Amino acid sequence: MTQAATPTADTVRRLVRSLLPDGGGPEIRPVAEGGEHSTWFVGARHVLRLAPDREASQRQRRELRLRDLVRPHIGVSVPVSIAHGEWASGLTYTLDTLIPGGSGERQDVSAVGEADLAGLLTGLREVPVRQAEAFGVPRAAPRSLEVLRTAAERAAEQLAAADEFDPARLHQLTAPAAGQLAAQPGAAFLVHHDLKGEHLVVSADGRVRGVLDWTDAVVGDPAEDIAGLALAVGAPAAVRAATLAGYGARPCLRGLWLARCDTLTRLADRLRDHDHSPLPLLRSQLRRSWEAILLERVTELRDETDETL
Repeated sequence: MTQAATPTADTVRRLVRSLLPDGGGPEIRPVAEGGEHSTWFVGARHVLRLAPDREASQRQRRELRLRDLVRPHIGVSVPVSIAHGEWASGLTYTLDTLIPGGSGERQDVSAVGEADLAGLLTGLREVPVRQAEAFGVPRAAPRSLEVLRTAAERAAEQLAAADEFDPARLHQLTAPAAGQLAAQPGAAFLVHHDLKGEHLVVSADGRVRGVLDWTDAVVGDPAEDIAGLALAVGAPAAVRAATLAGYGARPCLRGLWLARCDTLTRLADRLRDHDHSPLPLLRSQLRRSWEAILLERVTELRDETDETL
């Protein structure tokens, strides 16, 4: 990856003044949540996102076209760019409309919000794959759940030593089960691929109003988006939304176990200082993804009844 550039507040102010000359110098403040983009609130109606390197710039250029492609299909808002260009040589920016609402990390999703998520997953299946690929959206091969399971077993032992996780919980995912949950051939769709809480805009009544940051989108395994929702809104809500979207048990369970394995390895990496994500966030994601879904609760009840009998 190329060397990342870090814009200063003065850089942002000068750029904003050139883009909004009649704005009277709107207040700018950095967005606390965020990943590879330098992101700033501009007044109460706009968000400025600056790509830090050329690779991120390429993805941002692709995103501008992709957002227009997905907008008619997914039933929730995506940001609209009112200006875009370069903030430094070869490094892009986009000034986007702000979608009203809060972060999915801090605002719970209601039952109606789960229906919004179902509409999102349904709509992504309807996006023309060839057109997305023509924009440069890459294909991504499905991940091996067996490889993830093996890594998660090691991580679970490390987390057990730190009193963070009971490794016996991972025994539900056996090697045969991992094989049964392999991705099905021919099931590649447009996938957001980063549906974490900070990329969901949720209103006070729990409706999902928008989805942000399409820079990591791929054509690939739709279970990855079910996994992302398990991290963002919890396993039961993610599975309910996916079921409403028409997904059967196999992709739902595959997405659930992708999320569960990922949360174990990421938290273990963080405890070894191999990851710089906030610990509270990783612990919350682990807790959400490991919430029992209805099928697991019924199985537990049957086991307890058998023991009693």
